[in-house]
Amino acid sequence: MTILNITPDSETTASTIRKALRFVVTRLGHLINRWVAAEIARRVRAADIALLRQLSDRELKDIGLTRGDIGEGLAEAAKCRIRQQRAVRARGNWRSSDR
Repeated sequence: MTILNITPDSETTASTIRKALRFVVTRLGHLINRWVAAEIARRVRAADIALLRQLSDRELKDIGLTRGDIGEGLAEAAKCRIRQQRAVRARGNWRSSDR
């Protein structure tokens, strides 16, 4: 065994701590990103509902909604949009310009 193969225990411990810390910070970053995305989606949905509530019954009928369908219609549209985005990602065609 040469002196180059011997590493002090403190270096191994420091490396392990750095890796664990990097993992925790990365996971925390993902958690924060998901929280921010959920908050943005909630606010967009609230703004969409407010906009739809301002429309007349005739305008709502033109887009295929009634007053009672406003919340459900937006929820269904969101589910459809998520399915479409997943399909595009699965094909590998997802680009930043598609967003």
